Amino acid sequence: MDIEKKIASELGIQRWQVEAVVKLIDEGNTIPFIARYRKEKHGSLDDEKLRVLDERLRYLRGLEERKETILASIEEQGKLTDELRAQILAAETLVTLEDLYRPYKQKRRTRATIAKEKGLEPLADAIFDDQTIDPSVIAADYTDEEKEVLTITDALTGAMDILAERFSDEAEFRTEIRCMTWEDGKLVSSEKTGRGSASDGSDENDADETAERSSKRTVNKPENKKLAERKSVYETYHDFTSPLKKLQGYQVLALNRGEREKFLTVKLDAPEERILKWLGKQLITDYDNSVFESIDGKNIDDLSKSAKGLIMLTIEDSYKRLIAPAIERELRAELTETAEDGAIRVFGKNLTQLLMQPPIRDQVVLGWDPAFRTGCKLAVVDGTGKVLHTVVVYPTAPQNKVDETKQIVKKLIDKYGITLISVGNGTASRESEMVIADMLREINKPVHYVIVNEAGASVYSASKRATEEFPEFDVGQRSAVSIARRLQDPLAELVKIDPQSIGVGQYQHDMNQGKLSEALGAVVEDCVNHVGVDLNTASASLLEYVSGVSKPIAKNIVAYREANGKFHSRKELLKVAKLGPKAFEQCAGFLRINGGSEPLDATSVHPESYAAAQELLKSVGFDDEELGSGLVGLSLVTKNREELSEKLGIGVETLNDIIEELEKPGRDPRDEMPKPILRGDVLEMEDLKEGMVLKGTVRNVIDFGAFVDIGVHQDGLVHISQLTDKKFVKHPLDVVSVGDIVDVRVLSVDLKKKRIGLSMIL
Repeated sequence: MDIEKKIASELGIQRWQVEAVVKLIDEGNTIPFIARYRKEKHGSLDDEKLRVLDERLRYLRGLEERKETILASIEEQGKLTDELRAQILAAETLVTLEDLYRPYKQKRRTRATIAKEKGLEPLADAIFDDQTIDPSVIAADYTDEEKEVLTITDALTGAMDILAERFSDEAEFRTEIRCMTWEDGKLVSSEKTGRGSASDGSDENDADETAERSSKRTVNKPENKKLAERKSVYETYHDFTSPLKKLQGYQVLALNRGEREKFLTVKLDAPEERILKWLGKQLITDYDNSVFESIDGKNIDDLSKSAKGLIMLTIEDSYKRLIAPAIERELRAELTETAEDGAIRVFGKNLTQLLMQPPIRDQVVLGWDPAFRTGCKLAVVDGTGKVLHTVVVYPTAPQNKVDETKQIVKKLIDKYGITLISVGNGTASRESEMVIADMLREINKPVHYVIVNEAGASVYSASKRATEEFPEFDVGQRSAVSIARRLQDPLAELVKIDPQSIGVGQYQHDMNQGKLSEALGAVVEDCVNHVGVDLNTASASLLEYVSGVSKPIAKNIVAYREANGKFHSRKELLKVAKLGPKAFEQCAGFLRINGGSEPLDATSVHPESYAAAQELLKSVGFDDEELGSGLVGLSLVTKNREELSEKLGIGVETLNDIIEELEKPGRDPRDEMPKPILRGDVLEMEDLKEGMVLKGTVRNVIDFGAFVDIGVHQDGLVHISQLTDKKFVKHPLDVVSVGDIVDVRVLSVDLKKKRIGLSMIL
């Protein structure tokens, strides 16, 4: 297979681009480095396309390796023909390849192999080769007491087992049956008996795990009520049928989970009669439908004198016992993989938006981790992220020390100049917010609060990483610090948490965890490198996502910094243990040093381009010492870029990037994202009325809509049909992203079920 040609065709790019990227990958370059600093070589492909290219490259190379293994195995058996070799080499998927290999694969002991051991293969051949004979006559010659073939029926049964396995091993048959099943098959689900019936009404939206997690802010319920709620989640699927081709990803994942949790029975309804008749035409001489009809309710004894009847009966057995279960497993696995890939893409887009939320700089923030019995943990964090103070207050049940809490917080505001309160959205958040809003009305100062998604804060606070960072704090204090810092710099704080725990996806716990982890890790890596990292303040958790920096090297950078003080230049990185020239090449451009010995170290200009950048500055009358304030107007005096790039010995794309960076050195791409909504008062669900228009923050985007925080502690759902009336929406991500600030209209409020229906069509 011509891998480069195939990838180019799939991605709609030029072959030379694929060849260039493959060469760069094979040389050990990372995707962020290739995307940012090797644009000339691949024609400015973006990170996303490069990631897909890398993934397809690994898959197709694995496919070619598997072909070599299979060819060697079949050749060793002495069964490799030129035709089979050509078919194997032409296979474009692992499924097709394994179908071709199936007849030659080492099998466990089956009914067919047992029949062969009893010497019944010639009988099977005779019946199949001459379909006009009376099978019972020749079968009599194969009865053998020693081989436990006692009767004619025993002989015919063994022969049919051999034929059934032979039919099932035909790659051509499996390919056609798979296509027919996909075209006309349906997935059917019903409530599993023995688990009881659902307790109340529900719609398909409830089957989304994240819908529940992102919108719930309630205390734990009794176990029996939880079970009833779980049952109600799957009510939509108690009598559900959908063509395979029309199944949505979230439906597939919901069905899988319902089946796994034993709430649902799920099966594939294939066009069985059509498949059996098609197989009959392929395998029976002068086939007509009367042969198919003749086996209805019959067994081997009834058909022992009819070769065609026995073969048709064998076809039915082969399909039902061997082919259909395998096809069902394959198609459901394919549906699941497609659904997982879609869910991972959505998760990745959501995670990107969450990580790229703008930081709130230079403000003293009070992190508030709400709780009931154990009290609310507070942490005061200054503008640099340094923890100034921690305390526990008890404004919620059962203590209800509201006045005491207000006094403590007011003193903290006065002492440390707190301007923002970052409140986690978990248990007791509602009660905490009411206390905070009431207090802010009393103090009459420019202090606001923000509700932040605290997903993963508890995971981080109990982790080894948090223990190393704050050995003197307990888990509650660490969680409060995390809640404050994720408002100050979401990216720097959220990289400390396993991406799966951040809670902006759907069904993340139901999919291939290895694939999910790899994909989300790539998302975090792209975000970190897109923003850039301050070498002198970054944690090891942040540094390990920098291009070319492994976990051990990240720890070594921090250790070097602690032992020797701040880095004064990027070149100094070469003194860090295990950070060699290749790692330096990959990481240097993404690491920033402010106030160092080389002004360009504070920019995204790569050290390999310093000479060109300095010559550029001199040629237009600027000095690199002027970089701090930005060289406004640089683009105006650098008109003929092609001629200039040739003179400087760099590509036009690199020149464009250098000019853009020098005009706005150290710019943060996150500043272009919508800022979080600062609140000073609180709304209740009871305050909502149909038709009200409110401003909200998109918290999660899923296949069927988006959840929006409108400040009432219950995220409202904007269904995909309510996102816009300006165009057809294929996926909600085409319209909204996590972190977007949007205007919404209240459509419905269900206080009992705690559901809010919203519309962005105003």
